[in-house]
Amino acid sequence: MSSKEVIPALGLDSFSCPHCGALAQQHWFRVFARSFERGKKPLLRHLALLQEVDLRKMEDDKEKKAFKELTERLKKNQVTYQVVPYGEDCRWEMLNMHLSFCHSCDAWAVWIKDGLAWPLKDFGIEPHEDMPADVKVDFQEAAAIVDKSPRGAAALLRLALQKLMVDLGETGKNLNDDIASLVKKGLDSSIQRALDVVRVIGNNAVHPGEIDIKDDKATATALLNIVNLVVDRRISAQKRIDEMFQNLPAGARAAIAKRDKAE
Repeated sequence: MSSKEVIPALGLDSFSCPHCGALAQQHWFRVFARSFERGKKPLLRHLALLQEVDLRKMEDDKEKKAFKELTERLKKNQVTYQVVPYGEDCRWEMLNMHLSFCHSCDAWAVWIKDGLAWPLKDFGIEPHEDMPADVKVDFQEAAAIVDKSPRGAAALLRLALQKLMVDLGETGKNLNDDIASLVKKGLDSSIQRALDVVRVIGNNAVHPGEIDIKDDKATATALLNIVNLVVDRRISAQKRIDEMFQNLPAGARAAIAKRDKAE
């Protein structure tokens, strides 16, 4: 996920559109239901069928204009709307079902409960290339289920962080203690704050050492990014420094070693 990407979430004023990808303002709609009249069934509006209609046979200019606009909307998006001139009696409001409208591409998205139901898009986050293998297994499994089971993903990421603490020389038993230990070893403040986010999220956990992660996608996604951040700052940064050091002339490295030995 890029730094400018905002994962879609129910009720946000703006997010990265699952259709066009642009970070755009979103307009939210309630959904009302109206039953079909007796004998009528659901009908798909196929663009090809609409394009076969002979507009020259339409005498009403307003009807012709509305039909053209509908065709253009359907050409851009498979899920769109049709204007009902005189309104309809819709007595049932659908609960936990909403629509969002992107002001960048004029496309609609369908939401069921707090999840994006259509269009389906993978907002997967890849593990850092320097992530330890034991941590990567849990990370990839969590990333794969973050849409279907945010709580399950968060639990896996809590486990991944514990394993990562062990890889960094800590106990992996108490995240708060491990953070304090890393700070004493020179942990920069950005990682400390990131790890504290994970710790504070679960400060009401029933059992010591456990974190009660909220079961929402935003939290699980934040945890994915935090694990990658820790790997980048504590493992990759050191790796890059070591590589730069090894690229120094042999004489310079020998002089540095002699200096350090003298100290």
